[in-house]
Amino acid sequence: MSRRRVAVLGAGIMGSAVAIELARRGFEVTLIDREAAPVAATSRWNEGKIHLGYLYGADPTTATARHILPGSLRFAELARELIAADLDGHTTTEDDIYLLHRDSVVGPDVMRARFDAISELVRRHPDAGRYLVDVSDARVTELSAAELDSLAGADIVAGFRVPERSMDTRWFADRLAGAVASEPGVSLQLETTVTGAEPRDGDDGRWRVRAGNGFDEDFDIVVNALWGGRLPVDVTAGLTPRPPWSHRFRLCVFLRTRTEHEHPSALVAVGPFGDVKNYNGRDFYLSWYPVGLVAESAGLELDAPAMPTGRDAEAFTGRVRAALEAVMPGIGRLFDDAESATVHGGVVFARGGGTLDDPHSELHRRDRYGVERRGTYYSVDTGKYSTAPWSARFLAAEIAG
Repeated sequence: MSRRRVAVLGAGIMGSAVAIELARRGFEVTLIDREAAPVAATSRWNEGKIHLGYLYGADPTTATARHILPGSLRFAELARELIAADLDGHTTTEDDIYLLHRDSVVGPDVMRARFDAISELVRRHPDAGRYLVDVSDARVTELSAAELDSLAGADIVAGFRVPERSMDTRWFADRLAGAVASEPGVSLQLETTVTGAEPRDGDDGRWRVRAGNGFDEDFDIVVNALWGGRLPVDVTAGLTPRPPWSHRFRLCVFLRTRTEHEHPSALVAVGPFGDVKNYNGRDFYLSWYPVGLVAESAGLELDAPAMPTGRDAEAFTGRVRAALEAVMPGIGRLFDDAESATVHGGVVFARGGGTLDDPHSELHRRDRYGVERRGTYYSVDTGKYSTAPWSARFLAAEIAG
């Protein structure tokens, strides 16, 4: 077992984590990615919310929270083990605020009830004390009228303080990329776009992995951890994707301010809205869904659009600012004090179809993700950033037997 060769396709948070986990179990791992460095795409360019399930307040069940909690509650512990470094100073330090928009797909009464149900699930979970902070007494508190008036615009009808935190994904991406590059037993095959994986001699035998640059090698095990482009490779491996699904490409703004600001991390819920993350007083993530959604597809793959630069990036930043100022008027101070503004983003893959402004859309729940297998070929739908290290640990243990 210790000499078996594994190809891990995709060097995002999931692929990098499973490559490290397998190498530490004695496997010979080749980590393949189309980018020039590990953890350079979607895993680097997102808000890094370590979910407890509150975002899915439009899910009439608690299925999403139940599915997410085991991995999210252990994110900090497993992330520290992956990068051999503490996360202090690189995660948000205050509870998130959820602002309920008047056009939300759920009303305040429904939101309160669902938040209370999720909080009870968190409190009852045996790992509640292992989250980024101890959430064994998780509660959601409603903002007073005065608090709401000081933060939000007229379109916001209620606000709730929830015990969720977020990770600075760019900081973590740098450390995880360094960890996987220096891990004995992991070889990097970068700037390589995988086009297929086929069994050589039966599902439990060796697998041929091919790429567009001429890469063509055999492996004992293949783990398809791609985020964009996973489904076409699955088809070559004999796994038929089960619709519906959704590929979306979202852009956001990463802001660095000259001075420190106390603006809270706040999310406008639930529907096609946006949010702001304050990681350390100077580094911010800002998004507005109707502006940032620049491409979507229900096909096997989504061609990623080019990142805006120059005047296009400035115009995009201006549109995000205008949308956010309408719901959080004080947000303009961050843009006025910006030392730098970077527009970037990545693919979002989700099981289900519909749109976020439809209360019946399947996109309001995220409990249908995990691993599919054909012999020694594994296809991984990571689901959420927050559950990737936990999923990688379990998958590596399964492969190791």
